[in-house]
Amino acid sequence: MQLTPDAAHVAGGAAADREIRVQGLVKSFRGPQGPIEAVRGVSFDIAAGQTVALLGPNGAGKSTTIDMLLGLLAPDAGEVSLFGRSPADAVAAGAVGAMLQTGDLIRDLSVRELVTMVASLYPAPLGVEEVLELTGAGEFAAQRTQKLSGGQTQRVRSAVALVSDPRLLVLDEPTAAMDVEGRHAFWRTMREFAARGKTILFATHYIEEADAYADRAVLMAHGRLVADGPTTEIKARVGTRTIRATLPGADARTLQRLPGVTGAELRGEAVVLTCSDSDAAVRALLQQYTGARDIEIAAAGLEEAFLQLTADGAAASAPTSGASLR
Repeated sequence: MQLTPDAAHVAGGAAADREIRVQGLVKSFRGPQGPIEAVRGVSFDIAAGQTVALLGPNGAGKSTTIDMLLGLLAPDAGEVSLFGRSPADAVAAGAVGAMLQTGDLIRDLSVRELVTMVASLYPAPLGVEEVLELTGAGEFAAQRTQKLSGGQTQRVRSAVALVSDPRLLVLDEPTAAMDVEGRHAFWRTMREFAARGKTILFATHYIEEADAYADRAVLMAHGRLVADGPTTEIKARVGTRTIRATLPGADARTLQRLPGVTGAELRGEAVVLTCSDSDAAVRALLQQYTGARDIEIAAAGLEEAFLQLTADGAAASAPTSGASLR
């Protein structure tokens, strides 16, 4: 698969398998200095059963794209199809569950009462106790919603999103208020849900979550799609490698002049070399520094790929205003 924005319509799989289609979405908002282009012609497909991460820096247009996908915002141009239906029809049928950043839980209900109430709105919901157990909310199911901690609130939000037994689950920064243990527990729940053949789309600023849990990542920068594909291929697209070695007394300027090296950093007795040609760099390193030891060569991580690709995307489409976009 070729990792280019032009190939985004292919990334979701064969046409017969596409369940979510986002085609040519455009959205602008009125700002103090004129229109602010939040989303600029974004297109991608998601096949049944995929877990897809939507990544991008602040202002990339991720949340605006999610809002249009859910029918909460009308696009200026383009369209969204969920299971062959409009977003409004798919949501009304219980085919879509969402866990958004904004909005409070209804007060003065216990967690169990809230989940039970939401379940009653759908034709074929999951069992309330099953959802409470699946999300870890059963531990505090008798508590009133206004008495919950931030992490507990996120678990209840996930229970509310899951109880309709949706075919598509949309998550916008789902672990933002959770500690490390809570984040791991949340993603265990999501793995169980995905194992049932469900489709998951999530936006996150935790790059390691995308690398660990997504089948595929869609990267946005300044409202445009800049990469779309498996995280392994996105990392390979950057093409850089890093050499780490123990090298007492090394000089950063000398290291940076080695063939194939584009950057050098000293960390005590350790050196970190960013390389365009790691083979040439390691040969030159061993020839010039015979005492080098503990040498490691690693491909670019997703965070490095994310930073480079979104920076490239930003340079290709400068924002029209300094106003913050979601």
